[in-house]
Amino acid sequence: MKKQLLLLSIVLFITSCGVKQTRNLLTSGNYDEAIDNAVNNLRSNKDKKGNQDYVYLLEEAFFKAKERDLNSLNLLEQDKNPSNLEKIYNTYIQLDRRQEKIKPLLPLQLLKEGKNAKFSFDNYNKQIVDSKNALSKYLYDSSKALLKSTNKMDIRKAYDNLEYLNQINPNYQNTLQLQEEALNKGRYYVTVALRNQTNMVIPLNLQNDLLDFNTLGMNDKWTVYHNSIQKQIKYDYQIVVNFKDINITPEQIKEKEFVKEKIIKDGVKDLLDKNGKPVKDSLGKVIKVDNLKTIVIQIREFNQFKASQITANVDYIDFKNKQLLQSFPLTSESVFKNDYATYKGDKRATEDAYYSYFDRKLIPFPSNEQMIYNTGEDLKSKLKGILVKNKI
Repeated sequence: MKKQLLLLSIVLFITSCGVKQTRNLLTSGNYDEAIDNAVNNLRSNKDKKGNQDYVYLLEEAFFKAKERDLNSLNLLEQDKNPSNLEKIYNTYIQLDRRQEKIKPLLPLQLLKEGKNAKFSFDNYNKQIVDSKNALSKYLYDSSKALLKSTNKMDIRKAYDNLEYLNQINPNYQNTLQLQEEALNKGRYYVTVALRNQTNMVIPLNLQNDLLDFNTLGMNDKWTVYHNSIQKQIKYDYQIVVNFKDINITPEQIKEKEFVKEKIIKDGVKDLLDKNGKPVKDSLGKVIKVDNLKTIVIQIREFNQFKASQITANVDYIDFKNKQLLQSFPLTSESVFKNDYATYKGDKRATEDAYYSYFDRKLIPFPSNEQMIYNTGEDLKSKLKGILVKNKI
């Protein structure tokens, strides 16, 4: 019985909180949120006595929401400003959807009054079609006008308008054709080139990797990068990666030799007294102690090292007038290291972690060309970082 009372109390508390929240939404003018709350709670059991508050709140919220929308429409339609057409269309859609949200719940009883809640529904089909057609014509005409602009931002606005037009009124006249035109006109086309101002050869595969903008993932709707100039394209910008300097250190092998000692347990031995005789315990047995001995290892450690560094500038150039707009430094490094060792003696005299050095050997140094190429991934990553941060 106590459990049932507790459960009932919890249910009543949750219900009261939901009603309070819905009422607060209503009084603060958030009518559609209040409607959503009421509908969601009535959907599971609309005839439940405990849900009566939601019926009253839904009736009031619907009336006030409709009244506000109709007043807004009256003002917008009297203003006759074509920029209001989207708002008018969306308001009629909102009026219709609000009704459709409530219809499945009807009838809703008001138990105290012994009647059904009253919802005044209207047919907005004509208004929706008329406002959609008016909006479609406005979006189409204004987009065609924007497409004549030399400003790419205007053309991109035309693209967005046409995209929205195609959503509300698919295949309206030649919308898709105009949208494709806007996409092509609104894009920035960028050609990217490499210039080698050093006295060293840059590997061809590194050049190809740096200019592969598919792997960089830089192309998007409004910016397209080309690694070679295409005749039919009118380019807006050029990005030039100028290699200024390439430094490669000599091949180095450093060697050092050292000795390590360690005392270890090597079995057991008899405990002897000062006279060299075995010591026995009370039972007459010879006492045993650890046999300790010193082990030694002589280690020769080798360190192979070679490094390369590329210094460059990333220049942004206006393609039409060849003016330098911005320049950013780009530096990348590649390091080759190999540490190995040989030994004489007992390797237990050194740490276990050092054992891996004994398993390694001298390996050939990479060529200068390979060292330069090895900077590729780091160079690509830093180049992409510059392009992303300074997006055209």
